[in-house]
Amino acid sequence: MVKREKKSNSIPDTLARIMGKRTASKGLFFVLLVMYLGATAIVGISAGSKKVLSIAGSELGVYAFAGVFSAISNIAIVLMTVYFGKKGFLTSLFFLILQFPMMINGIINHHNLQSLPGAFTDLLTIIAVIVIYVNNEKINKFQQNIREQAVTDIMTGLPNRFASHELVETLLNDGEKFAVVSIDLDNFKSINDTMGRDVGSELIIRIAEKWKNSANNGETGTVDFITRQCGDEFMLIIRGYNNDEDILATIKHYQALLEEKVTIDDCDLYVRGSFGYALYPDDADIRDQLFTYADAAMYEVKRMSSSEKVMRFSKELMKIERTLEIERKVRKALEDDTIYFELQPQFDMAHRLRGFESLARIDDGSGNILTPTEFIPVAEKVGLVDKVDLKVFRRSAEFFGELIRTTGARITLSVNVSVRHLMKNDFLEEVRSILRSSGLPPEQLEIEITESVLIDSAEKALQCINEIKKMGIKIAIDDFGTGYSSLSYLYNFPADLLKVDKSFIDKMNTNESSKQYVAAIISIGHIMKFDVISEGVEDEEQLDTLRNIGCDYIQGFIWGKPLSTEDAEKLVLSHVYD
Repeated sequence: MVKREKKSNSIPDTLARIMGKRTASKGLFFVLLVMYLGATAIVGISAGSKKVLSIAGSELGVYAFAGVFSAISNIAIVLMTVYFGKKGFLTSLFFLILQFPMMINGIINHHNLQSLPGAFTDLLTIIAVIVIYVNNEKINKFQQNIREQAVTDIMTGLPNRFASHELVETLLNDGEKFAVVSIDLDNFKSINDTMGRDVGSELIIRIAEKWKNSANNGETGTVDFITRQCGDEFMLIIRGYNNDEDILATIKHYQALLEEKVTIDDCDLYVRGSFGYALYPDDADIRDQLFTYADAAMYEVKRMSSSEKVMRFSKELMKIERTLEIERKVRKALEDDTIYFELQPQFDMAHRLRGFESLARIDDGSGNILTPTEFIPVAEKVGLVDKVDLKVFRRSAEFFGELIRTTGARITLSVNVSVRHLMKNDFLEEVRSILRSSGLPPEQLEIEITESVLIDSAEKALQCINEIKKMGIKIAIDDFGTGYSSLSYLYNFPADLLKVDKSFIDKMNTNESSKQYVAAIISIGHIMKFDVISEGVEDEEQLDTLRNIGCDYIQGFIWGKPLSTEDAEKLVLSHVYD
């Protein structure tokens, strides 16, 4: 790589560009200077004049205007000191000191005592501009320290996340092309776990130092701005390139620096990283989109686990970007405690209310409601589904417990529990805690689990479910028929209810084999002493078919969409007192 001789685009210079204090324009300095010189000249002329002016019938000596223009000149001097720092201060001081001996000379040698007030004013103005300048310097130094802290990562000395945001906003406003590179160190957690956090921190500092020196020395031939976002995440902003090959060469340079051996406490450490990047204006022209797209490319590199560790964003990654967006919304909803539930009614074939299924909902803060089909798969993938389950479980149980105490209704609350949640060591204690706090009778609670638990974790799941059954809680197998569970597992499974998946109900009256499949599920359920409920029932023809093949319960839009707690309570009251 060819080194640049000038460092005008080093990291400190870029930070100064985006966070520097804005000064007043040169034009204002010129105006104030002219104002001062003009007012001073008028003071000199009017102070010694004996002429008299007639204004509105009154006579006024010209010398009276000296005080007015003296005040104007002092105001100009003070404003120069306030707005133009050292330059304004030195200019003001020069003219004030230059003017002072002239006044003293006039008083002593020419006995012009009218200059005496002006001399005192001049002296006081000198003191004033000195005080203003000294105080401003103290304030500026303090503000500069605050600005530096605001844009600097304390541990590494690199610019931080805020600095990267500010630079990108500046570049977008200027219309300058650039690349955003998201960098994440691979398997860094294992270094912290095995070597200790002190070693991990020292490693981050060493890597940051190498990258910072490279950026400041212009080793790549492009203009580079490297920042630490948080933890082991970094961001590189590249400018001054000619083509895509330049961008890739710069990224490869930082990748090579990263992969160099680092020795800490006599231990040789080798680190690799995943690099994903997006370009302005080619890939996006909005700051947050650029960051998201670069992250999406980086996460895809991590997911692929291939030897190629650099990827540019492409439209094919939009699905991943959507996943990332949903993940952020799930995390924010958990943090802000905005996860809530709706209740979808379940009925027997005579349209008597059996109970409700509690369905998780997330308000993303923009007026959009995320449904379980959108966020549950993402929550499962990133390990948050148990937290979502628990929020909905606890809140719906508290509502239902109060509803049952108020109405005396013999209805069932059905809640979904993921395999991950069920497998937690403290799951049973969570269930006991919820029953205690809500007052919900265990026999009026039903826990829904997916059929996959019979395949993935059958032995442990059976132990847990047997304990649940001992509490008096019912068990439902959700989405039955979509998995591959063995009938031998099902035969030994202590369930109370099978739920037929909506996908089979949708095809039931247009495909004879689907109809026979639903009939077979219902028959198997009855043989094994399970009740059967069909999900997603939407029209009378489906309802008639399910009656004819012996289904026990239905759930779907034909008799009830998901309801708010207020509407669910009204429905219960209408059935209790019907």
